[in-house]
Amino acid sequence: MSHAALFTREPVVNKKRAITANRLIVHGTRIASVTEALNAACQYWPEQYPVLLSLGRLVPTPDLLDWQIPPNAHVEIPAQTLAHPRTQALLPLLQEAGIGVCLTWYTQGMVLPPDVDWRFILIDGRKNPTPGSAPGLSLAWGLPDVATFKQAVANGYDGGSGWFFLNGNPPAKELAASHMQIIRLLNLVRDNGEVRDIENVLKQDVALSYKLLRYINSAGFGLMVEIQSFRHAVSILGYEKLNKWLSLLLVTASRDPGAPAMMQTAIARGRFMEQIGAHFLDETGCENLFITGAFSMLGILLGTSMQTILDEMLLPESVTDALLYDQGDYAQFLRLARACESFDPNALIQAANDLQLVPEQINQAQLIALGFADSLQA
Repeated sequence: MSHAALFTREPVVNKKRAITANRLIVHGTRIASVTEALNAACQYWPEQYPVLLSLGRLVPTPDLLDWQIPPNAHVEIPAQTLAHPRTQALLPLLQEAGIGVCLTWYTQGMVLPPDVDWRFILIDGRKNPTPGSAPGLSLAWGLPDVATFKQAVANGYDGGSGWFFLNGNPPAKELAASHMQIIRLLNLVRDNGEVRDIENVLKQDVALSYKLLRYINSAGFGLMVEIQSFRHAVSILGYEKLNKWLSLLLVTASRDPGAPAMMQTAIARGRFMEQIGAHFLDETGCENLFITGAFSMLGILLGTSMQTILDEMLLPESVTDALLYDQGDYAQFLRLARACESFDPNALIQAANDLQLVPEQINQAQLIALGFADSLQA
């Protein structure tokens, strides 16, 4: 792999675990490689939410302004660098340019430079049970599970950053009837069922029909004509493409108030794997990669075991092998997608090397995936 900077990411959520921003960590050996990577990916920049930009272990310096900074970007300033002359030179330049700044690794009693408008304050929640008098929206970082996030909110935090919501969820139960309805639809489509039979299932849930048409007509699909009905969708798209969008319905079917971050993660994984797969597979293979990534969170989203869900579904063996056993043709793509969700890039570097991918391919695919997942949150 080249020495270009590599992106990883994590979501930022509010007290109710709804997405409020995204955090992008850029891993590079110098600021020049960071700005080069950011500029190379600027056309794919996600615009729906604020993006907190972390420079990893690098000191923020005025060289960062070689990046064409998007309006929704907020540059993170680690507290440990506040005394560094180059960071002190950068701060007023960011302020003058109207670029948001965030303070990371804040602790109570820290002396801060005057007249800096800190939008977000990232705090190590493991070492600081309360945010103290944080001079901005306080985000707990490093929390291990849902229970510690709930405690952090009770202690005064405004939200959190990270992947805590993947752990500590309720134990598995039976599939809900509403989820089984969507699985029935998926199986009909995969089995090339009669259009009238599929329409009859959709008519039993008007909200489901509306959501499906909204997804199909979204900007991410890139259609030149608006789809008016399921029958119209079949005639324009065919069953294979509809399978992808019905899969999205299943991923977004959870009514848990904490589901948005999990949905974003699942959809971003699927879209990322689809983008990466285009370098290796045909269209059908890429769509199966999308489903593999999107379904990788189904157990948590639907509150049951992955085995229980897959027992009810007609899916290719390569998809089920990756989801259940981390084996088969799609498993390495899923490992790559999961490796993008870490502050430490080492697993991502290894997974990328295994597939002979360069950082530019991974960075571009991540931003496209994130923008796509965010667009479906509205």
